[in-house]
Amino acid sequence: MISIVLIGSGNVATHLYNAFLNVDAISVTQIGARVLDKVPDADITIIAVSDDAIATVSSKVKNSFVVHTSGSVGMHNLQNNTRKGVFYMLQTFSKDKKVAFSKVPFCLEAENAKDYALLETIAKSIGKKIYSVSSEQRKTLHVAAVFVNNFTNHLYKIGNDICEKNKVPFDILKPLIQETALKVNQLSPEKAQTGPAIRKDQKTIKNHLNLLDTDQQKIYKILTKSIQNGN
Repeated sequence: MISIVLIGSGNVATHLYNAFLNVDAISVTQIGARVLDKVPDADITIIAVSDDAIATVSSKVKNSFVVHTSGSVGMHNLQNNTRKGVFYMLQTFSKDKKVAFSKVPFCLEAENAKDYALLETIAKSIGKKIYSVSSEQRKTLHVAAVFVNNFTNHLYKIGNDICEKNKVPFDILKPLIQETALKVNQLSPEKAQTGPAIRKDQKTIKNHLNLLDTDQQKIYKILTKSIQNGN
């Protein structure tokens, strides 16, 4: 049986803990980041805390193999004096939304082949999509994920604001959102691009700008220019 200590109490830690509880071959213990004087021994210690806390938390962990779950922090930013690794899941985690780990990409990194094999075994116990990703590759993946997830969700928020202001149900846009997301499974994002910007429809663009507030106009203009420049 593989023993795991999971440090953290946020969304990632909670979802991971619940997933490992259902694996017979894994024994998992979850502790908070404020009780590091009581970290039990384990085959692997997974630190699932905020990026800013990883160095401090890891410096206090004495266990033999310590990994973090961050997309933007390098493996060697861990400050433990023992073996290091990364167990990063490229997915958005929300407290009340169940995660289908079978669809989640696991991006793994370790200092040696034996430790990588352990990470792979743990990942395969709850997931199916396993990738060997270096710290530099993971950082670029993370910033790409910010564009396709965090920034995109903010654009949904702007769309929702526009709908609310004009008393139109946001639900009307949801089939379009879903179709846009599904389309990139068959087409590259470049080939899937539609709309007034790619058509250089200046009349429609001008009409849209007249409907927006100052901040929304700035975002609209930046995105329009980026689409037209092929960036």
